[in-house]
Amino acid sequence: MKSTGRETKRELLFSFMKAQLSAFLGGIVDFSVFMLCLQYFGFSAHGSNIVSGSVGAIVNFTINRYWSFSNKTVPIGRQLWKFLIVVSGSITLKSIGIYFLVDVFLLNPFISKLGVELLVSLGFNFFLQKYWVFKK
Repeated sequence: MKSTGRETKRELLFSFMKAQLSAFLGGIVDFSVFMLCLQYFGFSAHGSNIVSGSVGAIVNFTINRYWSFSNKTVPIGRQLWKFLIVVSGSITLKSIGIYFLVDVFLLNPFISKLGVELLVSLGFNFFLQKYWVFKK
């Protein structure tokens, strides 16, 4: 079968599923650190999100580079600076969303984080990571 250089729908779906598994694993770390910062260290919800998002990002980058998008041919530094830009945008969007949901609308911080995480991860992170950070 001749390759046209275009990704099939099946390949895109498989890549998306691997990235979501990576995001889920990073999310477990993120959510655990979030709860620790919020409940035990007394950080604000959006402050906890900044710390937990940073720790979760390390897990996510490692899994994405070596498994989800399998792109070890590009120097790690080139991917890392792009990833840091995406993660900074992601953490900013999530922190703003969590701030409004928790501090302005007085919603539950855990439910707020979960909702904002899903929205930003699916609508922002996947596409930037796949087509910019880990582009082949």
